[in-house]
Amino acid sequence: MPDDDFSLFTSEMRGVKRIQVDQADTGKVRPDRQQIQQRRQNAMVRTTETKVDGLSDQFVIDVGAEDELYWARDGVQDSQLRKLKAGQVPFEGSLDLHGMSVEKARETLWDFFAEAARYEVRCVRVTHGKAARLDGKRPMIKSHVNTWLRQHPQVLGFTSCQPKHGGTGAVYVLLKRTMMDGRDED
Repeated sequence: MPDDDFSLFTSEMRGVKRIQVDQADTGKVRPDRQQIQQRRQNAMVRTTETKVDGLSDQFVIDVGAEDELYWARDGVQDSQLRKLKAGQVPFEGSLDLHGMSVEKARETLWDFFAEAARYEVRCVRVTHGKAARLDGKRPMIKSHVNTWLRQHPQVLGFTSCQPKHGGTGAVYVLLKRTMMDGRDED
């Protein structure tokens, strides 16, 4: 019988070629479940850390308590910023961020600008304070506000206020206005 099995096997194997590669092809590569789980966790962590509003804390420009703040987006006229700095552009809204955490200040500032846009406000005052931190470093809220205002798409420029409006503890902020239909700019 063994001869019959062997002859049967060789007849069935006629035309079959020997495989030259000694590795098995198991088909599609299986995903690494641990790696996928790690990526999911990282994605969840990033979404909780990054705000949708785009105001980042990745690089905060530290400023001193008495430092005067001054910044303008490209294309904003110097004369407009000089008027702003001199207090000649009346502010139509004011926000005080004293005593807030950085996160609360960011949310409050974002909401304040959204409301200013709804009412087409041209200039606002943001009071950030200038208190030094307990660890002796530069003022935290002032430094963050200085950074956030540069990132906010609605901000055209800002400058420290006149002493009667808060001096280096507050800024006048010049905002873009989206003109409503049928209304001309002043």
